[in-house]
Amino acid sequence: MSTDNSNFLVAEAQLALAQERKEKAERIKTLGDPIQLPGIALAIQVRGGDAWISENTTIVRKLDLESGKTKQIYKGHTGPVTCLAFCDKIPGSGDSKILITGSWDQTIKLWDTETKELLSSTEGHDDFVKSLFVFPSLQLLVSGGSDKIVRFWDLSTPLQPEPLSSVGSISSHTRPVECLEGRTTPDGGAVLYTADTMGIIRSWDLVKERGSSPRWLSTLKNEYTQHRTRINEIMCGNNHIWTASADETVQVIPETSTTVGTKPLPPIAHPIAVRTILPLSLTDLGEPYLLTGSGDVIRVYDVSSLEEPELISEIDAHWHDVTAIRFWARKFTGEDKLTRVEPWIISASLDGTIRKWRLTELLNPPPPAPLVNIVASDKLPAIKEDEQFAMTEEEERELAELLDD
Repeated sequence: MSTDNSNFLVAEAQLALAQERKEKAERIKTLGDPIQLPGIALAIQVRGGDAWISENTTIVRKLDLESGKTKQIYKGHTGPVTCLAFCDKIPGSGDSKILITGSWDQTIKLWDTETKELLSSTEGHDDFVKSLFVFPSLQLLVSGGSDKIVRFWDLSTPLQPEPLSSVGSISSHTRPVECLEGRTTPDGGAVLYTADTMGIIRSWDLVKERGSSPRWLSTLKNEYTQHRTRINEIMCGNNHIWTASADETVQVIPETSTTVGTKPLPPIAHPIAVRTILPLSLTDLGEPYLLTGSGDVIRVYDVSSLEEPELISEIDAHWHDVTAIRFWARKFTGEDKLTRVEPWIISASLDGTIRKWRLTELLNPPPPAPLVNIVASDKLPAIKEDEQFAMTEEEERELAELLDD
């Protein structure tokens, strides 16, 4: 007769974790004026007063941040929608009226945001599409996938019904490509950053080949190996690369840095994996603060000195992992009838909510209750609209695979 009690111990730990989350959900149920989603936000962009959310429910939702009401829904994918981006309907106009989505179903789809019409569908990768990045002025879309490939797509004719034209690829990564970031260069080219689940970041010089059927050529520029495992988010600007990793750190890497001969900036350590970052210096606000999402806590750092970042506040923000932090320039009309803009922060979480925070409250929060940081287990619950704490084993496996691949 077996005396192995490990399965019972795991079950007990899961029950205790579920109970902790249930109690915390009740305790913070009004914090951040939460907007409950039917699914879980896997990616989010804030544009004007709207949040564009790709969900594990196979849809993309356009949501009004003031009212919390859904304004549009985009249906067409057959798997969770993992990433989204925008491009111009009229190339070069800056209108950003085309929505681009990538999914677990391996396709990239383009949508007209004025009509909600599905414009085209492209078999983009041989596995999950994990990330999308657009260079608007170059009419170039970059996609990364679990097939370890980075692919380039032509956006010069976004209204055509045919699949996007492939204009190049990179196949040097040995693990799924989790994140993409980049910037254009004055010579008409670009610098692209690709980051994988091994923790490897590579930067590439992109140059457009001349000819009747031009392609984008990539040349490896730098490789950064500061992280030990998966990169969850990457941003660049002001000559630095900002990264969040499952190795429990945020790194700030000078773009000119290599692994040899350069003294690195100190990592910003966290108690558990860091899923998301928001350096406010890269927003229109331009302030020297960094917001991070690690577990169910949002942390704010003063990064006036990158050599000595200072933790200034911790906010027990959600009852499950924070997956995205975004900047919202909220416009409102005062009693004097004048329109003002106030900086707000939007957070998304595996608890199925979007929450809204006035930045000044995050920078100077009231004295908190004892901080409770609920550490996520290997199995992450799928959240249902009317049954928040129930989950099947199949739902656990699917969501854990989706988030950890």
